[in-house]
Amino acid sequence: MAVQTDCKSVTEEIKALQLHDKPSAVGMVKEPLGMDDITLNIAITGESGSGKSTFVNAFRGVSDDDEGAAPTGVTECTMEVKEYSHPNYPNVKFWDLPGVGTPNFPSDTYLERIGFEKFDFFIIIAAARFKENDVKLAQEIQRMEKKFYFVRSKIDDDINAERRKRDFSEERTLTKIRDNCFQGERPRSDAK
Repeated sequence: MAVQTDCKSVTEEIKALQLHDKPSAVGMVKEPLGMDDITLNIAITGESGSGKSTFVNAFRGVSDDDEGAAPTGVTECTMEVKEYSHPNYPNVKFWDLPGVGTPNFPSDTYLERIGFEKFDFFIIIAAARFKENDVKLAQEIQRMEKKFYFVRSKIDDDINAERRKRDFSEERTLTKIRDNCFQGERPRSDAK
């Protein structure tokens, strides 16, 4: 099954996120779902170490070491599903989920253990290439007929690694990353 997204509006929504225009970003998430007056439960999911908790903190406008921030670190920190309210939009709840694919949260039992069905909307965070666990998460979300966005984190690490090449171009590197994200939406014809 191929992962489908609405690429037309994604650029506008990513721009709102990049510009830290939180009211527009929240509105763009809520509007298609018709959820102006009820609670929106947004699950932040992905592999362990991808930056899910950092994303939750950034979207809420708090630093990783602020009181009430989602714990972050270089080892597995999120061991249970935890709710974080948006400071300006109390009906928007971010749910920081444990990372999929660890010994504590193996992918074959992850969806059932986490209770994926209780969330309204999903953000899949990935720190590297589009991987098998990302595809499985996206397919399950689509099976539930719910919406999601795929967010690529830690791009600065990739840019810094590419800088060591003589013919480095930040623009070319970012284009390559974007293209890889979109290619990850479709299984390769030579994949088994």
